[in-house]
Amino acid sequence: MELTIHWTDFAKTELKDIFKFYAKNVNERVAKRVVDEISDKPDILKTHPEIGQKEPYLENRKYDFRYLIYTNYKIIYWINSDENRIEIVDVFPTRQDPIKMKRIR
Repeated sequence: MELTIHWTDFAKTELKDIFKFYAKNVNERVAKRVVDEISDKPDILKTHPEIGQKEPYLENRKYDFRYLIYTNYKIIYWINSDENRIEIVDVFPTRQDPIKMKRIR
């Protein structure tokens, strides 16, 4: 059975911030393309949920966090088997200090 993709409010806020950054520093067309491509990237997880690598900075957490890479961003998720869905919890800029990733609750 195919899983569904669920974006948490935190992840949605991160996407909005990415859009604002590119709209301000490049242009809105590029901002829309980047956010659309980030949003589409997790579709592979519907049928291959464990394709992403485990996130070492988030080990020892309640959930088994994994990630996909889109250019300079990590799309961080976990597999919610109870709800039959993928929970996208963050879109983390890889240029930042990875220790900041622990801001995920």
